[in-house]
This record gives sequence, C-alpha cells and structure tokens, in this order.
Amino acid sequence: MRTRTVRTRPFAALALLAAGAAVLAGGGPVGAAPTTTTAAGAAPRAAQQEEGPADTCDVTKSVPPSTEDGPAVKAIKAKRSLVIGVDQNSYRWGARNPNTGQIEGFDIDLARAIGAAIIGDPDKVVLKPVATADRIDAIKKGRVDLIVRTMTINCKRMEDVAFSKPYFNITQRVLVPKASPAKTIDDAVKGRTVCVADGSTAQTVVNGMKTAGQVVTVGNQLDCLVLLQLGKADAVMTDNGLAAGQAAQDQTVRIVDGEAQPEVIGVAMLKESPDLTARVNQVLADYYARGDWARSYEHWLKPYMLNDADHYWPGTR
Repeated sequence: MRTRTVRTRPFAALALLAAGAAVLAGGGPVGAAPTTTTAAGAAPRAAQQEEGPADTCDVTKSVPPSTEDGPAVKAIKAKRSLVIGVDQNSYRWGARNPNTGQIEGFDIDLARAIGAAIIGDPDKVVLKPVATADRIDAIKKGRVDLIVRTMTINCKRMEDVAFSKPYFNITQRVLVPKASPAKTIDDAVKGRTVCVADGSTAQTVVNGMKTAGQVVTVGNQLDCLVLLQLGKADAVMTDNGLAAGQAAQDQTVRIVDGEAQPEVIGVAMLKESPDLTARVNQVLADYYARGDWARSYEHWLKPYMLNDADHYWPGTR
C-alpha cells in the first residue's frame, strides 16, 4: 500500500463549482441503509482503539458542566472575543454560503451558541477556518480558543487537548462514483486509490485495513470529492455526516453499504482550561434541553442522514 499526500488548496472551491446547483438546491436522503448501527448513548469502543490499545480511555468522559467563570472564561470575556476553529468546506456542517459569503451549518450553529453563552453576543464569535490536520496545533499554539469541526474524540487526541462531552454519534462511510461496481466498504477499498483527509480518523481506519492500493491524503475533506470527480481517486472515506453532505452536493457519487468504527465527536480546547471545558459542557446540556440541537439537526442534517435525531445524540446531558 502506498501513501501519497496531495496539496490541493484550490480544490475546495472547484468542488463547490462542480457541485453547482446541487449545493444551492439541496437534495434528498442519500446512501444505502447501513448494515450495522450504533445505538444512541452507547460508548463507542472502536473509537477508543484508534492509534492506541483498547480500553485505555473513556471517550465520553469530561469535566462536569458549570456556569462558573474560571480564569480561561474570564480571559475570553476580557478580550471580548471567542475564536472558534471551524470548517468552511463541509456542506451542512460548516460551509461558506456562495450567496452570502457567511459560514453556516450544524457545527456553526453550535459554535455561535457557545459564543452567545460565554460572551453574551454571537456576533463576537470569530469563526476561523482550520484544516483537518491543523486542529490540534491551532489549539495548542493559541490560534483558536475552541475547535467545533466534526472532531472525533479518541485516546491519542485526549493526550493533547481536552474535549467536551460528545455531541454527535458518527461512523466512517465510503463514497464512490455511481458507476463504481463496489457494493461494500471492502469492495471500495481493496486495491483502490482511497482519499482521506490528513489527520482524520478515516486515515487511521484505511491505513489499519491494509488493503488499499494507495492512500491519498489532502488538507481538507472536500478536496477528496474533487479528486473523486477528477478520477484521481476511486473512493473517499469520511464520517457519515460529511459523506452524506458530499453525496448531497454531487449527485454522481453514492455511499456504499456498511459503516466502520463507531465514534463520537466533541468540542476541543486546551487541557489547561478545565473551566472553559466545564462551561462548554453546560452550553451543550442547555443547547440540547432547549431543543436547539434537535432544531439544528432538523434544519441542516435530517434530509441527508439515514436516521432520526435520537440516533445521533450521544445522550451525554
């Protein structure tokens, strides 16, 4: 198996242009029904095995929710700005609207809710686009206060950064061109050129399978869709939410049967800021209790996902 990294800064814009009216018009439900499912609220053990031995950590564990202002929260309030690392290329999660120029999506709704709760004004939130591979570095070097960007919680990452309680259940899925004969993940990967985002969970999963002919890595997930469109990749592995968004963007691709590695995603921040983690956990609990999480899911994701909202909420109130 060979691994190749592709530098593709212009590709994301190309994908949006190639998707054209599909991005603006939206689409119907995509992807075949998965052969296995993850029950909402179950602690995903496979996610704990990524890049480390099994049962070495609890990916659902975080500090208790709190409304108290500790040093990290006070520092954010003093500067009157909260910088949140987000995606700007993932349709329905975090993507720039070509009509307004604004970044919008499910993760963006949550980011603004966190900002409104902490500094009292969602307009004071600075949304800073961050590449997949740069998420942890952006936190540790102080370029952002938080990451709200479909970031999988796993044991290795928990060594570097702190995570909130999980706010979404995900699994890995595989996209292929509609003309592909592949019916399952194994069919789509074995001997094929598979594209993944550098630093993503998908990269670890594909490398662990050891059956791909070549693994191509890119800086941003949407660039994989472009490589698929250009015939430079046979398949794309990413989490189910992003896969559904890409299939909604481009009606010439489909999601194959099956899913891999149940996981959860959370908000990431500095380990040295437990008071900020506690505040974010309080925001998540309130966000869900008010029904805002469900409303955001209904608006952004329901038309493109396979299950009702309860399937994707980890139940970590």
